[in-house]
Amino acid sequence: MPSPLIEVHFKQARGAYYNNPQELSLMPQELVVVTYDSSEEIGTVVRNNVHPTEKMKRSGEVLRKASEEDLAKLQNNRKREEEAYLACQNLVAKHDLQMSLVDVEARFDGSKLIFYFTAEKRVDFRGLVRDLATMFKGRIEMRQIGVRDEARRVGGYGQCGRQLCCVAWLNNFEPVTLKMAKEQNLSMTSSKMLGLCGRLMCCLMYEDDFYEESYSHLPRVGSVVNTPQGDGTVYKVDIFKQKISVKFEEGHADFPFSEIKQK
Repeated sequence: MPSPLIEVHFKQARGAYYNNPQELSLMPQELVVVTYDSSEEIGTVVRNNVHPTEKMKRSGEVLRKASEEDLAKLQNNRKREEEAYLACQNLVAKHDLQMSLVDVEARFDGSKLIFYFTAEKRVDFRGLVRDLATMFKGRIEMRQIGVRDEARRVGGYGQCGRQLCCVAWLNNFEPVTLKMAKEQNLSMTSSKMLGLCGRLMCCLMYEDDFYEESYSHLPRVGSVVNTPQGDGTVYKVDIFKQKISVKFEEGHADFPFSEIKQK
């Protein structure tokens, strides 16, 4: 049986799964140093003893619990990120670039600064990178992200009142479609379907399998069915109240599932 994994989150919910070859006793919220891109990175333990599945990609190993020296380096990196963020904002304005800076992330070893931004069109940021490299004496990477990744990095709370799923625990974005909203009888024009990113809320996919399974045994909207009042056309299916609304040539009526026969 494969060894259990440790789920570690980095800055702004960037998470991954790691082997724990030393079998360190780790608790949620502890800071650990792990292997990352042939280097080291520091992150927060979210879950320990995670039973691995085929979908879980192992990113490396847990090296150690964060030491005082590691914590001091982390603090210096956070300060450097704040300075780099302000400097980059000023340089974006100076170069008149049509882009919006979202976040800055410093590699744990201090070798590189990553600037995350959004933009509607392609941006020529070569001059910006040269200025940043001169200012911070290291490698500079500009990384364009989408609106869902922007919401994850900025953070916030959803309509449910809880922290955004993409920040709290969701590691990968799955496609969310209008078909999911339609099957859940949600208004196609309602802004309540949209998350802070302006896209369809990720939680629409959580119950999608349930709705698909439930509807697979029931007549679809628009189909003709036989009822105690004769044949009619289905215009609504309520899987929770277990009733089907049927339209006839004159009027309409609701019937429990047991009284409906598909033709």
